[in-house]
Amino acid sequence: MPIDRAATLRNAEKLIRQGKLPDAIAEYVRLVEDQPGDWNLANSLGDLYARAGQVDKAIAQYGQIADSLNDEGSGAKAAAVYKKILKLKPDHEHTLVQVSEILGGQGRYADARFHLHTLIELRKSRGDTRGALQAKIRLGSLDPEDYEGRLTAASARIELGDKGGALSDLKEIAGELADKGRQPEAIEVLREAAKLHPDDDEIREKLLDVYFAAGDYARARECATTVEQFRMLAAALEAAGNTDEALDTLREAAGLHPLDTELSAQLARTFIARGDLATAAAYLTAETAGDDPALLLTVADIQLRGDKFEEGLTLVRRLLTADPSRREQIAMLGWNVAEKAPEAGFLVVELAADAAVADVDWAGAAAVLQEFVTRVPNHIPALMRLVEICVDGGLESTMYSAQAQLADAYIEAGAATEARFIAEDLVAREPWEKSNIERFRRTLVLLGEPDPDGLIASRLSGESPFTSTDMSGGGSLFDELPPEEIPEPDPAVIEELLAAAAIADEPVRKAPLKPIPRRVSEDHHFAMSANAIDLDSILGDFDLQAPAMPVAPVRSADAEEDLSVVLDDIRPSGAAARPASADTDLDGVFGNMREQASKRSGLDDAEKEYKRGLALRAAGDIDGCIQALEKASRAPKLRFGTSRLIARLYRDRDMLPQSLQWLERATQATAPTSDESHQLLYELAETLEKVGEGARALAVCMELQSEAGTYRDVGERIDRLTKVQAGS
Repeated sequence: MPIDRAATLRNAEKLIRQGKLPDAIAEYVRLVEDQPGDWNLANSLGDLYARAGQVDKAIAQYGQIADSLNDEGSGAKAAAVYKKILKLKPDHEHTLVQVSEILGGQGRYADARFHLHTLIELRKSRGDTRGALQAKIRLGSLDPEDYEGRLTAASARIELGDKGGALSDLKEIAGELADKGRQPEAIEVLREAAKLHPDDDEIREKLLDVYFAAGDYARARECATTVEQFRMLAAALEAAGNTDEALDTLREAAGLHPLDTELSAQLARTFIARGDLATAAAYLTAETAGDDPALLLTVADIQLRGDKFEEGLTLVRRLLTADPSRREQIAMLGWNVAEKAPEAGFLVVELAADAAVADVDWAGAAAVLQEFVTRVPNHIPALMRLVEICVDGGLESTMYSAQAQLADAYIEAGAATEARFIAEDLVAREPWEKSNIERFRRTLVLLGEPDPDGLIASRLSGESPFTSTDMSGGGSLFDELPPEEIPEPDPAVIEELLAAAAIADEPVRKAPLKPIPRRVSEDHHFAMSANAIDLDSILGDFDLQAPAMPVAPVRSADAEEDLSVVLDDIRPSGAAARPASADTDLDGVFGNMREQASKRSGLDDAEKEYKRGLALRAAGDIDGCIQALEKASRAPKLRFGTSRLIARLYRDRDMLPQSLQWLERATQATAPTSDESHQLLYELAETLEKVGEGARALAVCMELQSEAGTYRDVGERIDRLTKVQAGS
């Protein structure tokens, strides 16, 4: 039930007068607990504790009252209670701090300093250096007008390791001194701040303001960083009659801020007004250039090299749209920009190339990109665009060179899969070029092929087909032409054909095959089979250990004579010719070729789709490439290679379910060699494991081990997969 306050107070008073302080204290404790917000009761309880000699309890009681009053904003009442504590315990730290703050807030700085000095000496006496420094900071922060004390406080912060706090204090002090017109003192304070943080922009700005107010423009300029600050100084110098110094100040600003178009325009106009056009050109902008194409190109050059790239590109488009004949100037701009900004330069060059394409000038478009990749080697986007233009424009010789460069760029970038498609295509087209062989070999090594030299030898010997070219293994150029477009050979080629035919029935020697020299008749290449290769001459510089293969007579399935090869001992063209029947036999041979070309018309579509897919792949159009390869895969003879290639394309895109689907289709086709069959099974097992089909992956690995024995890490895979299956 509630306590009767009056009765309890009367009882406590009786107990006090009877000298029974403990009992009186007990009564007051009951009253304070019942009415905790009654500070008078609480204060009386503290006084009783003090009278009873219970100092610690008295201090605790007074401290609770004073802190609460201080929190409520009753600083004067709190200070009175805190002073009771100091009478009982003069070295009570918390009370010294609180009293000094209250007195400082009341403007009684002398009294506040007295208590803080007491606190500092107290902490020093017991070795509390950090505490003493903190007290010094409080001491220096008492009076805002005491700049010496505030500087002392900043020094104490530095000793404590609080450089950030010290720097903030020094900036504030310097600003106030400057506002009061005490410039020399402000400069000294800012110099001290600069020692703490030399790169602080705010300090530099404050120093600039102080120097500027003092009329010291030279030192103010040393502190300037922004365009506005330089302009302010230039205007002051101009007003003082120092025109040249004002201009130098603006030029310094332009050097620090070369992309500020407004400042550049101001400088350009100034120099134009002086007749100094050469210097004015350095500060040209689109606004100052007006409609002058040469000056606008200069502006675009500046923007493309800086951080206003989009504006520069927009300006180039505008110039090209206004006059497409400027594409050569645009191309030159792109080449020059590319030396410092390759990506920006490429986009400019691409605009010039597109303009040439719009004029149906395919050679010109290719030339623009060729010059770019000469200056910026291994630039993949530029090389892809060059290949695309060559394909669209029918620029075969340029396309082969571009493909070679693109393959090298892919190799340099570590894109082994992309590089292989192109490198193998180049080898299939020109196997006698050792650079093509070496490029193909590098891609195989990059892909981790265990026996790159063996694979190359297998391809060149005809044991396995090239996966990036015609996979039928033996078509000539005539297979791709309709009968009416098959060119008539020149006499020199006829003579070689007759010489070859004259020895067709002689015993075949075990000698390497050599290619017939390529001849050109007008726009068509009269070329023989790519399988007719002298491996010794092509691979002489490589350490290949492929076994020598006996050469057997090669006969086409559809023609009486295979004229794609000649042997080492071909006799001179006039030695065994058949003059009586040469014309007749030759007519028959070409007639038969035309007939076979007609018969192949049903198969050509798949082969053309395959080649189109490779061209799209080289140009970077992966979706188009896959679509074309899917059409080509309908032909049984192309199914293995195209399915495997599509699977790899999906794998490179991390589309493993689709990759797995095409790997399984490849297993349903006949592999050209056992090595390729083993590689396919390995890829299938690897993909199955990645998609979480461990049991199927284990089965494929076991099948591969039974066929190939020790093959790569198949044994380790079987052990791992077996443990996984057992654990599940």
